[in-house]
Amino acid sequence: QVQLVESGGGLVQPGGSLRLSCAASGIFSISAMAWHRQGPGKERELVAAIISGGRINYADSVKGRFTISRDNAKNTVYLQMNSLKPEDTAVYYCNINLRTSATSPWYSYWGQGTQVTVSS
Repeated sequence: QVQLVESGGGLVQPGGSLRLSCAASGIFSISAMAWHRQGPGKERELVAAIISGGRINYADSVKGRFTISRDNAKNTVYLQMNSLKPEDTAVYYCNINLRTSATSPWYSYWGQGTQVTVSS
């Protein structure tokens, strides 16, 4: 059974930092890992992604402030968020494209979401 467990959200002051983690279990292999977010009254948007071959993409709004990384041995993806702004306030979701065996198809799974609030 596939499980994605997120952690690391919380309340932080503007200019502060947080590190989100998303650990996957019950998997065989991973192709792509990403973080999305949904702010109050907004659509869900892609924040950062690591795709096959190691290419990394960031939303323009977080470039230079956020860093996505992965630990293949732990099947975990991280999002280091620095210089946080109030507009970064959102529920953050990890999204992993994975398969559960060598012959199963690739599926996209979502974490449960973790709240990040940036406020003084």
